[in-house]
Amino acid sequence: MRRLPPLSALRAFEAAARHGSFKLAASELAVTPTAVSHQIRFLEDYTGLRLFERQVRKVVLTDAGAELYPVLRDGFNAFETVFQALAANQVRRQVTISATNAFMARWLAPRVAAFRRLHPDIDLELHASDQAVDLVAEQADLAIRYGRGPYPGMVSEPLFADRFAPVASPALGVTGPADLAAFPLIDFKWSRHHPLNPTWKNWFAAAGLPWLAPRGQLRFSDEGHAIQAAIAGQGIALLSLDLLADELAAGRLVQPFGPSIPGHTYHLVRSAGHAPAPHMEAALDWLRSEAQAPKQG
Repeated sequence: MRRLPPLSALRAFEAAARHGSFKLAASELAVTPTAVSHQIRFLEDYTGLRLFERQVRKVVLTDAGAELYPVLRDGFNAFETVFQALAANQVRRQVTISATNAFMARWLAPRVAAFRRLHPDIDLELHASDQAVDLVAEQADLAIRYGRGPYPGMVSEPLFADRFAPVASPALGVTGPADLAAFPLIDFKWSRHHPLNPTWKNWFAAAGLPWLAPRGQLRFSDEGHAIQAAIAGQGIALLSLDLLADELAAGRLVQPFGPSIPGHTYHLVRSAGHAPAPHMEAALDWLRSEAQAPKQG
């Protein structure tokens, strides 16, 4: 075990030696000059040596004090450097956002660079799953849920309503509803059955067309795979226009005819248990802004 005098005495000595004044040392340490004098006296008793020559309005180091001072000065400087480095490397603030696989890949992930530019001090962790996470158990801070709500025990707000329409690769040369009989209809399985799901049968009804026996149907368990199949020219797909905004703007997909039919609504959801911290508010505001931004194309 090291046998050292109290840290308070060493701090008082180092400050007094640096300033050449008990009064200035006391001001720095937020104590009285008398308290500094007592700490110096204790240190002198501890070492059995005089460390300062007391003069009018100043103090001057003795030889012993001059030997001790640089050791303590360098030590305290080293402490300060380490603590500053630790503060700079402290755990960064993080927001975890959960969303469906398709929404994550097609809408959220391409936009995160904008968040980084606005908030370089906040990290995003993106959690993609078609199963709803437990926000109460803090599996995520925020979630984008797709449906009609409500979400009991949650604070939720609509981001935007979705719309679906037939889309296809321009390589297929699709121009009108008559082409629906010439190509496979690409579809995907909805995680929950709902009579208002934007299915092909509901689209045909909205278009005033009889349900036909298509040339073939290509159904996927994942919406993202249906999107990739449409881009690859595997058929005509009924897909979200919002999630395909980039593909439509770039011409990788076209919407050759209508109508478009409503999908469900994307909701921004968080736990009602407590008010959001400032870094969560920053993420909430950013998501709202992105949802309200004009769509491309």
